Amino acid sequence: MSKKSNIPNTKGASEAKEAAAEATTEVAREMAPEKTIVDELPPKPDYPRYRVQPEQPIVLADLDPSDTFGYEKKKHVQDELEHQRLRLQNLQERLYAEHQRSLLIVLQATDTGGKDGTIKHVFGGLNPQGCQVWSFKKPSEEELSHDFLWRYHRRTPQRGMISIFNRSHYEDVLIVRVKELVPQDVWQKRYHLINEFEHMLTLNNIRIIKFFLHISKDEQKRRLESRLLDPEKHWKFSSDDLKERQFWDDYQVAFEDAINHCSTAYAPWYVVPANKKWYRNLVIARTIADTLESMNPQYPPAEDGLENIVVS
Repeated sequence: MSKKSNIPNTKGASEAKEAAAEATTEVAREMAPEKTIVDELPPKPDYPRYRVQPEQPIVLADLDPSDTFGYEKKKHVQDELEHQRLRLQNLQERLYAEHQRSLLIVLQATDTGGKDGTIKHVFGGLNPQGCQVWSFKKPSEEELSHDFLWRYHRRTPQRGMISIFNRSHYEDVLIVRVKELVPQDVWQKRYHLINEFEHMLTLNNIRIIKFFLHISKDEQKRRLESRLLDPEKHWKFSSDDLKERQFWDDYQVAFEDAINHCSTAYAPWYVVPANKKWYRNLVIARTIADTLESMNPQYPPAEDGLENIVVS
């Protein structure tokens, strides 16, 4: 009876790594859609300028949250935004019908940054059957008893679906850092864990696009005051927002570090100027539509013999 060899199968491991690397490279091409599906560069709006390149760290203070790429007023983008929303509807249907891949959209921002407004105005026309929104609040006792990624992994999209994270796994390197809820040696390790998590999702046919909605401190003040002055917006106001505002500088550093550590070719971060809500919506809609088109989801083939069927 022959004995089993104790020599590790290095060839198999090497082939697995090569396959993963090839798949990652292919996804990275899809995540830079302007290189494959845009006829005239730069696209309008020029969303690639807001994508954070790996190993090219950004400084949030150097990025203008009021940038509008030459657009002056909301009325100048209304037709284009509607065009991009219609593209999203068509591409969502194809993604849902294909039932092979899915898309995860991550939205992060400071308080009043516009996450809810983005969901309403960009995704409002999508078929609810193929789109889910998940908002992550303070973790429950059960969630705290698991690893920090557990509650987010449970909400990642099924095949054919688009999921939107209104706040996300990045909260575990943001608020926990600013409020010192866990030690530094804990949250620092999480950048690596997040990258590995997103890479694992990528290799399982989940595409990931992450948007940081970049507003100024003055714009946040204006939006908070607007909520106080309008009785119909009082439900949006929380005194906790004022407490969080005191940590503005700390949050800016935390966002900056999270973006710089975790913007990868396969799961990029976009820092979107968001002082002008109408421009924010257009940038995000065009970015997602172009990415979906680059993914090129296909309707499944029809069953044979349909041309011979007669409905009586």
